[in-house]
Amino acid sequence: YFRMARDIATKLKIPKPVCVFSKFFPALQGFNTKMSSSDSTSAIFLTDKMEEIKSKINKYAFSGGQATVEEHRLKGGNTDIDVAYNYLYYFDEDEEKVLKIGEKYRKGEMLSGELKKEAISVIQKIVKNHQDARSKVTNEILRGFMSIKTILK
Repeated sequence: YFRMARDIATKLKIPKPVCVFSKFFPALQGFNTKMSSSDSTSAIFLTDKMEEIKSKINKYAFSGGQATVEEHRLKGGNTDIDVAYNYLYYFDEDEEKVLKIGEKYRKGEMLSGELKKEAISVIQKIVKNHQDARSKVTNEILRGFMSIKTILK
């Protein structure tokens, strides 16, 4: 990516970057695990059905919440390790909303299930938009993108 960014910067007539910072999305099971195409429960895929997304997040997304509702209300949750919160942080365009959700979760005013519900809503919308756009791609459009004339531009 670094080499590509430097090449594109020249074409866009902007300064070449000297460093590229990237951060990986956590796997559903948490930051200490890896996403894998061979483990369908480790990630949300762009081909997942809406119900699959809901099920995966509810069932497999590692929570930063406490062991009981009472304990969570008292101590609050940990957004640093909560996968649903981190997905919201990456994917929800309303930064102010996400920060408020994080504050409520850390204070114990919002439970893990409520946080997961927010994440499900945002991710389902993104995946649905992608699937709708992808369904409109015809072989003719694909050939246009893959032609040597397009590649050499």
